[in-house]
Amino acid sequence: MLAKAKAADLSYAEAGATRDSPLPAGYRLDRYERRLSSNEGVFERAVAALRGWKAHVGAGVEIVPDAARVTVGETVLLVIKTAGFWAAAPCRVVYVVDEPNRFSFAYGTLPGHPEQGEAAMIVERSEIGGVVFRIVSFSRTVDPLARLGSPVTRLIQRRVTNRYMEAEMRWAAARSSL
Repeated sequence: MLAKAKAADLSYAEAGATRDSPLPAGYRLDRYERRLSSNEGVFERAVAALRGWKAHVGAGVEIVPDAARVTVGETVLLVIKTAGFWAAAPCRVVYVVDEPNRFSFAYGTLPGHPEQGEAAMIVERSEIGGVVFRIVSFSRTVDPLARLGSPVTRLIQRRVTNRYMEAEMRWAAARSSL
């Protein structure tokens, strides 16, 4: 499945739209935000966690291959297990922004993913030292089974996203290395 995903094109046309563009019409738009501690090293730990997919792993999502890093063009399978079922969601990193006070990356869906769209993970440090973690996404359900169970699919999506937020907060607060 991973080899097939690596050879595939993204399953949507608006690649990179979570970076600076207005999010595209025709999708469900989501924005989540959590303030992280402003303690020393929080920004650096939060960035290191994102680079290593730790928000995903901490949310119970398996990353295949397990040594994947956040780099443009990296193709991964997000393996989500819930209620005794699992789903593999092929994705590709479409951009990375690495600046002194901002780190972000977005991954887009590939054929075989139950959704179509893009999600961005953003860590930003303000001039006064506060650190914020955001997730911005646009998506629509394309898998017929997921579409049939749309309310349940949406509930699972929200729960996993909240787990990403909580996991990133834990990694950012941790004093030990990643």
